[in-house]
Amino acid sequence: MSATARWDSATRDEATPRPVPLQVMLVDDHPIVRRGLRDLLADAFAGAGIHEVGSGREAIALLDSYAWTVVVLDLSLPDGSGLDVLKRIREVRPRLPVLILSMHSADQFAQRAIAAGASGYVTKAAADTELVAAVGRLACGGKYFAADLLEGVAVRVHSDLDDRPHERLSDREYQVLRMIGSGQTVSQIATALSLSVKTVSTYRARVLEKMRMRTNAELTYYAVRHGLAE
Repeated sequence: MSATARWDSATRDEATPRPVPLQVMLVDDHPIVRRGLRDLLADAFAGAGIHEVGSGREAIALLDSYAWTVVVLDLSLPDGSGLDVLKRIREVRPRLPVLILSMHSADQFAQRAIAAGASGYVTKAAADTELVAAVGRLACGGKYFAADLLEGVAVRVHSDLDDRPHERLSDREYQVLRMIGSGQTVSQIATALSLSVKTVSTYRARVLEKMRMRTNAELTYYAVRHGLAE
């Protein structure tokens, strides 16, 4: 059975079928990646409108331009964190399903994405096999989280924060930790996040305090050891 036929069958089986065609916003700063994702979705959902967006700012600006069915959102964007974009979408369009599609493992970001209001989470490594199913599920009003992902989130929620002190951090503090862990200086982080050096220094100080560390070297070692470095 073709992907389109599977979608048609799934739609008929839903208690409340979505109107067609779908309108999907793809938010990713890599044109080649967007092209591959668009081709996957276009093959599966006949007649769907697949709109490519390269930044978080552009995504927010287009929220009122179409009756979007699903937003497929990367977490790493050139103008900030995808989590910030997700939170803004929740404020402007609280019922709009957002599927996180990230190069980062679910272990690193799924809990924060769920807390911010994501309707699903798929890694780019699994996009070939899971993207179509995830978009179809969200378009019909459902959620899409793999069982192992949810199990991992549950384990972390009930784990001792002393073993995973980065879970104490806010989303912005967590982002700064990851960038420090990748070797970026305060000035480089400030430029990348469009923040002042003073503001980034304040975030760094909070990260050190919450994680009970004293130096960037300690933060870098921790980030690398836990797979958090960008």
